[in-house]
Amino acid sequence: MDLCGFIPVSHYFYLMIKKTLCISNPASLRLKNQQMEISLSQSKSKPSRYPLFQEDFHSIPIEDIGVLVLESREITVTTALMSALLENNCAIITCDQNHMPLGLQLPLRGNTVYSERFQAQLSSSLPLRKQLWQQTIQNKIRNQAAVLKFVTGQEVKNMLLWSSNVRSGDPDNLEARAATFYWKNIFSSLPGFIRGRDEDPPNNLLNYGYAILRAVIARSLVGSGLLPVLGIHHHNRYNPYCLADDIMEPYRPYVDRMVAEYLPLDDGEFELTPSLKRMFLQIPALSVNIAGEKSPLMIAATTTTASLAKCFTGEQRKLIYPEIEI
Repeated sequence: MDLCGFIPVSHYFYLMIKKTLCISNPASLRLKNQQMEISLSQSKSKPSRYPLFQEDFHSIPIEDIGVLVLESREITVTTALMSALLENNCAIITCDQNHMPLGLQLPLRGNTVYSERFQAQLSSSLPLRKQLWQQTIQNKIRNQAAVLKFVTGQEVKNMLLWSSNVRSGDPDNLEARAATFYWKNIFSSLPGFIRGRDEDPPNNLLNYGYAILRAVIARSLVGSGLLPVLGIHHHNRYNPYCLADDIMEPYRPYVDRMVAEYLPLDDGEFELTPSLKRMFLQIPALSVNIAGEKSPLMIAATTTTASLAKCFTGEQRKLIYPEIEI
């Protein structure tokens, strides 16, 4: 069923294989005949922010859903539906009272050779992890350089030089040096911008986009038989998605570019409006260049995580990341 007419209520985006769905109104979700049935309803305590335009009931095949964002605080979900979504490797994002992504749920198993991949990941050597981090940072800085060229119209040779000079494990911390230059120049209309989760806007826009991206990467890691908690660089006892945070680094510039393109159209409020959320929910469908071919970002993420699994098992030594064309 086409939900395009329902965008102010439930944002629905088509992908080649999977869909991204955001429920922003009070609703009841349940499983029936391998379909997710959505019954939308008005809040009992206050009117909906967005009017309903058509019927209040929809049904979507479970196998078609790749990412589900539960934004409203008045959504009920049956455990049967949760199980069915996780069995189909769907990433489920829950939001806080400010409608910002707060939690992420993933299946505990997502690959037929899960135990074998896990053992290879767990026993990976420190030199290998350092080499993988080197490749990750090289690709991240190159993509940041491409975004800066897109924004400023000028080559950033220093960024390209830093990228080529990254050594195994990045002992010179060129990632941080590049980040300082990058954030100082990407939003020219916002002098003094500081990148930080709790800093001033448009950090809120970046945070929302990164949360969607993180879910896509984490979902792909599980699908490739890897544990998102075991990072190649990030290590935090309170972070269950260290590997996702590692692998998403070269993908972050895609979100940065979306925000940079939006800023000239903004009135200075930087509010996460429904139209902005719709924009960010299209992140899985962004067309990216990977391995010389165009691909939706969600499919590219699977290519990246599959290459990582092969690096852990010794089948190859190079991570495959998307490249933003300069």
